[in-house]
Amino acid sequence: MASPREAMSAEGPHSLQALSAAAVSRSMAALEPDVWALPGHLLRGLLPLLSVFRLERAEAAARRAGLSTQPIWRKLWDDVMKTRPPNSENIPCWRKKFFETFFSNVLHGVLDVSSDWRLNDRHFSPLLHSSPHVSQLTLCNMLQGAVELAAEHNQKVLENLASSLRILKFQHLLSSDQSIRRSLVLLLHRLIHHGSVSHVSMCAWPVPDTVLLVLILSMSAGFWRSGNALTYHSSPCGLCREEGDTQSQKSTQERPEKGCCSEREWSDGEHQKESPRALEKADMQAEVNGCVAGTGQNTALSGLNCFPLEKQACEEASIKVSCDHTSRQGSSCFSEQLSHHSALRKSRRRTKSAVGKKRRCLRRSRGLCADLDDLYDFVFTVAREDNSVSIDQNTITEGENADNLTSSSTGSPCCGHVGCKRRGGSTGIFSLKAAHRFRSVSTLELFSIPLSDDTCRTLSNLLSSWVSLENLVLSYNGLGANIFCILSGLRALSQYSDCCLRVLRVSDVFSHMPCMELVHCILSVFPRLHTLSVSFDLKNQLEGNRPEGNPSCSDAEIPECCLEQLEIRFPREPLHTAFLLPVLKASKSLQQLSLDSATLPSSQELGLLLQALKECNPNLKKLSFHDVNLADHQKEVLLLLQDPMLQEITFSFCRLFESCTTEFLSEIINTVKRNSSLKSLKLPGNRLGNHRLVALADIFSEDSSSSLCQLDVSSNCIKPDGLLEFTKKLEGYIQQRGGKIQFTHLRLFQNWLDQDAETAQEALRRLRAVCSVVNDSWDSSQAFADYISVM
Repeated sequence: MASPREAMSAEGPHSLQALSAAAVSRSMAALEPDVWALPGHLLRGLLPLLSVFRLERAEAAARRAGLSTQPIWRKLWDDVMKTRPPNSENIPCWRKKFFETFFSNVLHGVLDVSSDWRLNDRHFSPLLHSSPHVSQLTLCNMLQGAVELAAEHNQKVLENLASSLRILKFQHLLSSDQSIRRSLVLLLHRLIHHGSVSHVSMCAWPVPDTVLLVLILSMSAGFWRSGNALTYHSSPCGLCREEGDTQSQKSTQERPEKGCCSEREWSDGEHQKESPRALEKADMQAEVNGCVAGTGQNTALSGLNCFPLEKQACEEASIKVSCDHTSRQGSSCFSEQLSHHSALRKSRRRTKSAVGKKRRCLRRSRGLCADLDDLYDFVFTVAREDNSVSIDQNTITEGENADNLTSSSTGSPCCGHVGCKRRGGSTGIFSLKAAHRFRSVSTLELFSIPLSDDTCRTLSNLLSSWVSLENLVLSYNGLGANIFCILSGLRALSQYSDCCLRVLRVSDVFSHMPCMELVHCILSVFPRLHTLSVSFDLKNQLEGNRPEGNPSCSDAEIPECCLEQLEIRFPREPLHTAFLLPVLKASKSLQQLSLDSATLPSSQELGLLLQALKECNPNLKKLSFHDVNLADHQKEVLLLLQDPMLQEITFSFCRLFESCTTEFLSEIINTVKRNSSLKSLKLPGNRLGNHRLVALADIFSEDSSSSLCQLDVSSNCIKPDGLLEFTKKLEGYIQQRGGKIQFTHLRLFQNWLDQDAETAQEALRRLRAVCSVVNDSWDSSQAFADYISVM
């Protein structure tokens, strides 16, 4: 883009003031202090001629002069980004929006700062100066962005992100090598453990790299080795060192109970002082565990697939891991629960000869281990030989299966439920009973990432002590029977009095069990949820062949719960109120209920549901039906519209007016007119057509006591002439009421407004003088068949 002088020359002659502003903009380095003191009318002409570096520095001066820079940043967005961001009408700060997108584009190499003179300022460092504005960042593909941010020359950028970044997203990731993972470790450690990131989201990863996935999950949960071992450009992490010094002082005074996973404090290769006998025993146990990890099919998960031991056995299993014999030390435990302490000692004797062999193998591979450095110590133990040792399976308890979810032991997640049983030998060295050494995120989202049995066990164990987690979203992960593994982790988490989990959303293609049964299971395991969303596209193809060991959960008693919002998307399952009733009775605080894609097995079913809601949920404020055929339930629809407690009602694609008579439409209008508590009525996809839309304007007539503020008539085959007639009728009622009307929002998505652009524009212009209108430029030719059915 041209410089200020070239741009002004191209536009023709300008005033003396404009020419002076252009000259000043080219000498801002020398004149900046004086420029900020200029009066507002002069500063207004200068601001659009500044580079982004100077414009950013001018914010305080502009505010003092009563000027807004938002239009300038918006124009800068249009000129540089050349795209229209989604929801542009709701962007509160265009400066932040510009810098956040600019940072991402420069980081991923898709924007050349030399393409526009406003970006090409010798004082302007693109990543450094834009990073304080970045609250959301997406890393993708081969994690090139993570490598760049972890580079030494971007240390200040990383410090800025540690303060500003709140949401970290991973999208379309590919497998990566060790050096890239090392950069990712440094990045996550700084942004999560010592930063402000509270939300981690991963999506669109069809074939996930297990090591990478577990690494992101575990560090998001706040787990990592002793901070002094994590180096940043060959120096220990200073923040960890400071915290470690403080904690080590405390640990000398008191030794809190941490189960079998209390980490050893170690720094700069100095081992803790222990008796020779203790060291020998610990060393042997460490190598046994390393060999055991090798017998599993997925060694990448061995560091997290574990279960707490009995306390006495755990204390004896506290060990040091030595691959590089001078620099590595840690703590570990067997991954399975052992039945008795004596059985543990017996298994040690059986593996004694194998341990000796393993020690020799470890010494031979010392060079290779040294190359690996310390990166994988936390995530897993790599077994160098297959079949090095075998633990007697008789010493391992399988745990309780899914028919006894309610009685599984606290702190022992995923103990052998069907769908998450171990394949192969025992795996795992790390136990999640360890105290959280670092901060963790409060929101975890996994979208379209297949989770294997091993990964589900890992996630379950992470969840079992993730007390800071507030929101968990598992969407299209192919869980199947592994949902029991996740529930087991949630059960363990629920035993912590300070656990924060309040929102759980689970969605997938196939349902492993009926939706209501899953809702029963979840609420019986975790009654402290405030929001629960369960959504499935299709029934399980093997429905009727429930896997052995996973019997029905519908008989599980649901304690009184804290549920406020319940969303269920049925895979075309019948809605039986008898199954929903226990949930409603236990959810006295329920305020929002959404039922999607359910079928009504009988004409009485909806009536029973309404009666149950009236008796059990007096605090219900919002009720939504989507894709539920209500064409033959007119009486129940009218009863809902009469409810004095409901403030928002949604009938979305419910074929409400499919066989509608004039009398039924009049009854709906009169019922809404008399209901002063209803604030929002959403009727998308119900085939209103023009004449029914015009009739709905009577809701706002002079004799109406309605308090309706929002009306949604999207996807209703409305044409421009019908919308204009509705507008004129509404204007007349507003005039009759002296301009006093509470109606504020109208939604018109996906209607036939492109059929007559001139009429549509007139209708929209007049409507916007009355209320806020949200619409789109939809191609109505897509809906010709639906239109024919309305005529």
